[in-house]
Amino acid sequence: MTDPALAARLHDVQAGIADAARAAGRSADELTLIVVTKFHPASLVSALAELGVRDVGENRHQEAQAKAEELAALDLHWHFIGQLQTKKARQAARYARSIHSIDRERLVDALADSEFDPATTEPIDAFLQVNLTEDPGRGGVAPAGLEALAERVLATSTLRLRGVMAVAPLEEPAAEAFARLAGYSERLRALDPAATAISAGMTHDYVEAIAAGATHLRIGSAITGNRPEPR
Repeated sequence: MTDPALAARLHDVQAGIADAARAAGRSADELTLIVVTKFHPASLVSALAELGVRDVGENRHQEAQAKAEELAALDLHWHFIGQLQTKKARQAARYARSIHSIDRERLVDALADSEFDPATTEPIDAFLQVNLTEDPGRGGVAPAGLEALAERVLATSTLRLRGVMAVAPLEEPAAEAFARLAGYSERLRALDPAATAISAGMTHDYVEAIAAGATHLRIGSAITGNRPEPR
């Protein structure tokens, strides 16, 4: 039996998304809710699937791989949203249908070398993570390198360029950061008009992300509840 508290939290977030979309003059149907299940057991993902969730986000490869294998019969859309080591790229390509953290050409090349048969396999949806800070140590490609990275993705059949992704810095208002991300999205669409997706917005700032044009929201604890301690 599904946890009624989980169902209530999911409903509340879905209602909040609908309200934010309406306020922005958009339709909630334009938005993909990715439920982030970091540190939670596969049983919680299964419960979410019973509630109609099909898009699930993970940011640790080992955990994502194990859950995807255990829940393969559910035919979920697994989104990898964390930093991905180049040496793990081929493994991630076996279960991730979307990768939101592509931030360097070496990672693109590693994914291009993964086992891929265009006759039987759909390309992986590729989101380019953009660093919205001045700190080069933060995840994401520097804005100046966005077009070069996009060109690298467009040159491989393993990946399909979907759009941009970013995490809003805590040191500035989310609305300002997401407005910049919308500008980077425009630059990407100049290269590929089909790359319209914007992956932005988490539990604390999804309203601002929706107002700025986000298409994919990555929401965890507001739906899943507090995370267990990492094992």
